[in-house]
Amino acid sequence: MSNKIDVVLGLQWGDEGKGKIVDVLAGRYPVVARFQGGPNAGHSLQFDGKTFVARSIPSGIFREGSKNIIGSGVVLDPIEFRQECSDVAAMGVDPVAKIAISKKASLILPTHRLLDAAFEAAAGKGKIGSTLRGIGPTYTDKISRHGLRVGDILAPDFKERFDKLKFKHIQQLKDLNYDCDPSAEEADWMSAVEFLRKFLLVDCEYYVEDLLKEGPILAEGAQGSLLDIDHGSYPFVTSSSTTVGGTCTGLGVAPSKIGKVYGIFKAYCTRVGSGPFPTELFDETGEKIRSIGHEYGAVTGRPRRCGWLDLVALKYTVLLDGVTDLIMMKADCLDSFDTVKVCTSYRVDGKETDRLPFDLSAGVEPVYTEFPGWKTDMTGIRSEEDFPEAFRNYISFMEEYLGVPISIISLGPDRNATIER
Repeated sequence: MSNKIDVVLGLQWGDEGKGKIVDVLAGRYPVVARFQGGPNAGHSLQFDGKTFVARSIPSGIFREGSKNIIGSGVVLDPIEFRQECSDVAAMGVDPVAKIAISKKASLILPTHRLLDAAFEAAAGKGKIGSTLRGIGPTYTDKISRHGLRVGDILAPDFKERFDKLKFKHIQQLKDLNYDCDPSAEEADWMSAVEFLRKFLLVDCEYYVEDLLKEGPILAEGAQGSLLDIDHGSYPFVTSSSTTVGGTCTGLGVAPSKIGKVYGIFKAYCTRVGSGPFPTELFDETGEKIRSIGHEYGAVTGRPRRCGWLDLVALKYTVLLDGVTDLIMMKADCLDSFDTVKVCTSYRVDGKETDRLPFDLSAGVEPVYTEFPGWKTDMTGIRSEEDFPEAFRNYISFMEEYLGVPISIISLGPDRNATIER
């Protein structure tokens, strides 16, 4: 039987805890690969009393003997990547020895970040809520066929290619009347490009195919499925394919190579930036969830919007991604609640539905099912036999509603606080 690529995906609006789960699972896989997204995604890893936030580097970096791939669907900022590698090296791991980068990954230029800020400023009240890291403008250049890719740094005329794209950006910045110095970070960026040359730069499709002959691969997505450019809550989405199809395009593999699809969700919902959020809470309950769950961006520090679990949206992404195994995070954050609610349908134009509408912003009213809280501190539990009965009932309801087993339950940020069922 040939080896497969198993995939870890977020099923909500990102920030589900993918980094921890990839870190937990990575010990079973000789290779971990990032297939899309950029350094706006922060995957928090906690182990042996240490904490590390992976932004562009795959979350398997600290597993002994692992190989890590930055795939073709990723957008890479050389300056941020160099800093991240420095942080990894400070923790005793040699990133150059463990990371391969696809030549087809896109490069984030300093002017991409300036354009990001300029577009947000021009949008006024219509802001998307960008992290201002140049992600959107980089993907825009990729799709319009103007972008630079990692493999371009090997070309003799790389500087000319860079200058051509920079000039295009300067014209755009002028059109937007955005006051800035487009050359401010250029020298540092070019220095960081030299750092990139130290790494193994690969033809990702062939590299992945060869590695699959040796063993299985774990693919890691960034953001969440509800932020997918095609299938998310558009236009308040990211600029890449965050669903399972992004694995195929981002690594250059056929759908038949996909094995298990691990779908990660929190026992409640969070969202950063703008956009619709049907179950969002604006009261003390929402603030309590934010406080207990430490719901602040791993990269940006932005407070996350919080609300009850939305099973309508979750069932949609389970369908979208072909999820085979569900992983529930942060159920322990609801330990002290007398009542726990989950949204099981929407009321749209007076009619009840369990399907996600085309426009989530258009008068969607959540309909809730309530459960008695388990009122038990679960942070020390390490076996499902010790789960309180109310929590067991909560899990059983979700499995029946979603039609997929919850295979892993996380009850804390550390590797060890993970229960496999």
